[in-house]
Amino acid sequence: MVRAQICQPCRKMTWQRQFLTTLPVLCTNELRSPMNQPDHYRELSRALAQLKAYVQLMQRATWGIPRKKPCAAPTPLAQIRAELGECTRCKLHRTRHTIVFGEGNEQARLMFVGEGPGAEEDAQGRPFVGEAGALLTRMIQAIGLQRHQVYIANIVKCRPPGNRDPEEDEITACVPFLWQQIEALQPRVICALGRVAAQTLLGTTQGITQLRGRFHRIRGVLILPTYHPAYLLRTPSKKREAWIDLQMVQRELSEK
Repeated sequence: MVRAQICQPCRKMTWQRQFLTTLPVLCTNELRSPMNQPDHYRELSRALAQLKAYVQLMQRATWGIPRKKPCAAPTPLAQIRAELGECTRCKLHRTRHTIVFGEGNEQARLMFVGEGPGAEEDAQGRPFVGEAGALLTRMIQAIGLQRHQVYIANIVKCRPPGNRDPEEDEITACVPFLWQQIEALQPRVICALGRVAAQTLLGTTQGITQLRGRFHRIRGVLILPTYHPAYLLRTPSKKREAWIDLQMVQRELSEK
């Protein structure tokens, strides 16, 4: 039997293209063989033509099939959220509606950390969406940024009943995930909103009035405490001090 000669480059072709390339060689060799009677050749030619048409049809059928794209690797924040799961690490899971993980730009240079979700946040699963959230949005805009350019999270990710302060065991269960978020984001500045956020991040018992107005460096990150937007809604006279704090953040972010 005479074997078809296949050149080296053809070995890199698909089997369909390789087969179509070798068909003429097969036909030529067949004509040179002893079995070259007219009836035999016509029968062989018809079979080869049908086979060639079938291969071409199969090629065309596969051209339009989109290739499956590889799945994108999960972001560090997505991995942290997956690790958190449907958290039951403290008693807050019994009364919450939704885990409020945090939201915003994953390349943010500025991060805001509040105390915990309120009723609106618990219902929507997003941080700072009530009246305090509207004020926070205006505070962000006042320093030349938009909300989608920053990242916003809380000390605890589930609403404390009645909007009470989160308790020590609840903070202990939740704050490791916040520090993982901070490590993943690597923000230049964290603005700690209110006493609970400031005391937790700084590891102190000092009040917000003693902590605000200056930067603190913890774990390589600058933290500037200021008043919580909900407190500013109740005490408008403190807005001037909060504006001074925000201007400090703005200047720090403007420096290279």
